[in-house]
Amino acid sequence: MMYKFLVLVIMVTGLNACSNTTVPPPPPPVNVNTYKVKPGSARFYNSYPATITAVNQVDVRPQVAGYITGIFFTEGQEVKKGQKLYQIDQQQYQGAYEQAVAQLHVSEANLAKLQQDADRYVELGKQDAIAQQTVDHALADLQAAKKQVDAAKANVSAIEVNLRYSSIYAPLSGTIGISQVKVGAAVSPGNTILNTVSSDNPIAADVALDETMIPFIESENRKDQKKKVDSTFTLVLADQSKYPYPGKIYIIDRAVDPQTATIKVRLSFENPGNVLKAGMSANLRILNNSNYQSLLIPYRSCVEQMAEYFVYVVNDDTVAQRKVFLGQRIRDMVIVKSGLQENELIVVDGVQKLKDGSKVKAVLMHPTGTDSLNHPVTDSLKRK
Repeated sequence: MMYKFLVLVIMVTGLNACSNTTVPPPPPPVNVNTYKVKPGSARFYNSYPATITAVNQVDVRPQVAGYITGIFFTEGQEVKKGQKLYQIDQQQYQGAYEQAVAQLHVSEANLAKLQQDADRYVELGKQDAIAQQTVDHALADLQAAKKQVDAAKANVSAIEVNLRYSSIYAPLSGTIGISQVKVGAAVSPGNTILNTVSSDNPIAADVALDETMIPFIESENRKDQKKKVDSTFTLVLADQSKYPYPGKIYIIDRAVDPQTATIKVRLSFENPGNVLKAGMSANLRILNNSNYQSLLIPYRSCVEQMAEYFVYVVNDDTVAQRKVFLGQRIRDMVIVKSGLQENELIVVDGVQKLKDGSKVKAVLMHPTGTDSLNHPVTDSLKRK
């Protein structure tokens, strides 16, 4: 009985102690600066990896078999169209050509003899001084001799082609590479690449663009390039330097690649100093210069979590975390593709102290001047 009484006393004492405990006050509202979301026009660059390639490039191959007897150029230097590059041993082709010409002369001499015989027999036939069968045979022999002359001429032409092909000339003006053969090497048609000649100026850049860019590219392609004053297409080289000459559309591929949903576009660039070399890597920057109104917010208002972006939206005096999808970053601003509506208030400064449902004391920021949004800046966000 005494034990139960003590337990009851302890419980009553505990309840009295709990009733006398002071509940801590809620944390004070967090002072934050806010920004009202609004649309604005902005110029920005989309950046795409590109590969430099020659507008015209030809592999130099032999068209006859033989041994290389001469090389007539300096590797890595400019050559002119029609300039002699290689010589293949001509002896066998020269001998065959002379033999074919001699055979042609024999055929022509035989034709002349048979022509005289046929003329004489035809005249005698008119006088009934010779059998008609003899006349017919003479005319048939004449026709056969004419065919032999034609065959001999064709043979001369064919062998002459081989003789001509033993000298190899530059197919176009441009830079020639390192020779793949040396003097004395045996070459054969179809199996050997002697060298490569590529044009240098202009030079091209190949890029795979998302299919959503097709209307923009088609529109640019229809423009008169001579009247164009802005640099819509520019290159950034591997050392991050900007190439000084803008590009223009050269070719748009016929179809979209269904595997990647991209279309191949080739642009041409002036290359007077041969700074650009075929095979180089670069980034093609495409200037978006439309007047399309996009939602713009300060970039520092975004919180990144696991490669996703969030902002805090103010509703009365409470904030809610909301996921947003971002576009191009432009100076201290960024384009919002989705997740926000015009005129919503978001927290700009003080986001580190917030969590979903936090109470805030908001101060509206003065909006950034629109002039600062009209300068093109390279997209610093990773393209997804």
